[in-house]
Amino acid sequence: MTAVENDADVIVVGAGPGGSATAYHLARHGVRVLLLEKTEFPREKVCGDGLTPRAVRQLVRMGVDTSPEAGWLHNKGLRVIGGGVRLELDWPDLASFPNYGLVRTRLDFDDLLAQRAVAAGAKLRTSVNVVGPVLGADDRVIGVQAEVGPEKEPATFHAPLVVAADGVSGRFPLALGLAKREDRPIGVAVRRYYRSPAKHDDNYLESWLELRSKDSGDNLLPGYGWIFGLGDGRVNVGLGVLNSSSAFGKTNYRRLLTDWLANTPEDWGMTDEANAEGPILGAALPMGFNRVPHYTRGVLLVGDSGGMVNPFNGEGIAYAMESGELAAEVMVQALARPAGPERERALAAYPTELKARFGGYYRLGGIFVKLIGRPEVMRMATKHGMPHPTLMRFVLKLLANLTDPRGGDAMDRVINAMTKAAPAV
Repeated sequence: MTAVENDADVIVVGAGPGGSATAYHLARHGVRVLLLEKTEFPREKVCGDGLTPRAVRQLVRMGVDTSPEAGWLHNKGLRVIGGGVRLELDWPDLASFPNYGLVRTRLDFDDLLAQRAVAAGAKLRTSVNVVGPVLGADDRVIGVQAEVGPEKEPATFHAPLVVAADGVSGRFPLALGLAKREDRPIGVAVRRYYRSPAKHDDNYLESWLELRSKDSGDNLLPGYGWIFGLGDGRVNVGLGVLNSSSAFGKTNYRRLLTDWLANTPEDWGMTDEANAEGPILGAALPMGFNRVPHYTRGVLLVGDSGGMVNPFNGEGIAYAMESGELAAEVMVQALARPAGPERERALAAYPTELKARFGGYYRLGGIFVKLIGRPEVMRMATKHGMPHPTLMRFVLKLLANLTDPRGGDAMDRVINAMTKAAPAV
């Protein structure tokens, strides 16, 4: 058999936050990385555009300037609205995470991260649509097949390791037979931009636990909502519905969004269609490791491709970037070993460490999703929980996964004990 000349040490499929973080951390260690993106930058992506301190930490680790002067809108915490109560909860002061969140549209956020990877030494190629794996001996993946440019010219790229960071569609892992697990939580979210002088420079992310339309009376609409100011005269407004809700898959989510917004104050600007910018767009939220294994036959799954969205709050960017950094650390060690059993032993550390970090927490998240999918539970939780700020501060730490792993306060210790005690998914 003729030896294959590799185009890179690692091919990363998809230049979203997970793919770019993977490429950045690999390149920083001197690994030859080929980062393949099917679109051209800048490009739109359906997202809430809000970043918790967990995501901010990953940006800092990539050397990103997160100052307001660099175009970021900072926020102090989360404003929670529900049960007739409006509560402002500041992000906790921790040793492990910064105490501020950020908002920035995905239109230039993804581009910025991809350029950080390029600056570190990764080679970025856009308009390269990866359509499947190249298989070698023992059905091991040794590269990717792709269509390049508008003419869709066929091309093949080789590398001993491939990272699937191709988002919720997961076309690359699907080509390997890795289907989504139906027993794990999944959500659907829709969002739209509105011009809103009254809300655009809000210094809190706003989360609505109860949604009502003008004519719903005491009946709640399904799902939860958000309003995130962008600082440029606009807001990102959206809602999400989980598959534990009876309305999942049976609801016109776009109509649901406009029904809820019709009940918001007129001066916010979201009741007037003339203030809308662009259509209502939707996307799936793959949660709680809903595609496994995260390593198989030379391929590592990162971010949404591996179902890493947090079931508690729908956050995906932080976990995409964290899993990308972890995958890079594992691959750096693996590539320093000869191909074969020694390298495979090193690569097996990736799913093991993912499970150790997030498995118990995601198990708790799965229970949480089942509970809040029942309107009577959600109503009782907001009615009795919201009036208690100390309890809600605990809930914020749990939902945003913000604790110090060692030391910390009593809340940290309780949450850390809960996640350790829960059997990993």
